[in-house]
Amino acid sequence: MENNTPKPLRFTAQLVSYLFHPLFIPTFFMLYLIRVIPYEFVGITEWQLQLRVFSVFWLTAFFPAFAVFLLWRLKFSESIFLRTQKERIIPYVITMFFYWWMYYLSRNFHDQPLALKFFYFGIFIATSLGLIINNFIKVSLHAIGISGLLTAVILVSFIYPINNVIWIAFAALLAAVVVSARMIVSDHTKQELIIGFAIGILTQVIAYFWVL
Repeated sequence: MENNTPKPLRFTAQLVSYLFHPLFIPTFFMLYLIRVIPYEFVGITEWQLQLRVFSVFWLTAFFPAFAVFLLWRLKFSESIFLRTQKERIIPYVITMFFYWWMYYLSRNFHDQPLALKFFYFGIFIATSLGLIINNFIKVSLHAIGISGLLTAVILVSFIYPINNVIWIAFAALLAAVVVSARMIVSDHTKQELIIGFAIGILTQVIAYFWVL
């Protein structure tokens, strides 16, 4: 399939895979919340809000990515892209730690939106479940991340009195684009993509009802 796919399409699919990497999903969700429910951040200065966004990126994207880089440089993994199930075990555990830490912080600080609490708990569960399933198949992390984002955006509509239709439609379109991109440039099977997508949805729903 890779050989028959036009190069421009492959390039676009690869670019989409990089831009919407699972590690960036928490930062995107944070930016989304600032946009749609700004009143939840009342009392926080613009500078403090920027620091919060940076801290989310730092803890959920930079540190896990840096850990993967170190594992690669120390020869614990053959590729920085984590192409095998074995190579994904330690990064799963590292990411789980940071996701749990973000949930712990959101749960213990009263100035955190409720949506962040269930979202962080959801991505922690998703990572934990992904680690377990990784023993059997190489489930798609992109599918887990983007379906979790889509589900979280939908669930926000049940908490806050906002017009969220456009954002839901955008998130659904984005999910379709990301999954399609992974079908083009990854070695994942359709089953691995479907299971990953289901994990993202299920874990956010579980977290939503658990937190609320």
